[in-house]
Amino acid sequence: MKRERTLRVVLVALGLFYSFWGYLLFDSLWHSNWLNGHGLTGINGHNDVMPMFLSLNTVLGVFLLLAVKHPAKHRSVIAYGAWSSLAHAFTMTIQSAEAWAHGMHRKDSPQDIVIFAVIGVALLVLLPARQTAPASVAYQ
Repeated sequence: MKRERTLRVVLVALGLFYSFWGYLLFDSLWHSNWLNGHGLTGINGHNDVMPMFLSLNTVLGVFLLLAVKHPAKHRSVIAYGAWSSLAHAFTMTIQSAEAWAHGMHRKDSPQDIVIFAVIGVALLVLLPARQTAPASVAYQ
C-alpha cells in the first residue's frame, strides 16, 4: 500500500511537471520563439524540434495525471513515461559526450541527464505489477 501511495505522489509530481511544459509550448508557439532561434537551434537557426518535444511531454503529463486514480490500469503509460525518460537521458548523454569531444559544453548537462535518469528509474521501480485476467475472461 505504501508503494502505491508513493507511486501516486510521483505520478502527480511528474504529471504536473510535464503538464507545465504545455505552458512553455503555448508560449513558444504564441510568440513564434522557435522561429527566432531562442534556446537550442536547429537548421537555419530555427528550433523546430523543441515545440514537438514539448507537445509529447505535455501529453505524457496529462496521462500520468489520469493514471493517478488507478495506476495498475495505466501500467503501459507509466512504463512509457519511464522508458521515454531513460531514452531522453541516454540521448542527452551521447550529445554531451559528442559536444565535449568537440570542445563544447551543453548548458543542460549533466543535471538534466541525472534528472531524467532518476525519473525513469523511479517509475520503473514503482511500476505496478502486471494484472492477470481471470481464466474465464482469458479463454473467451
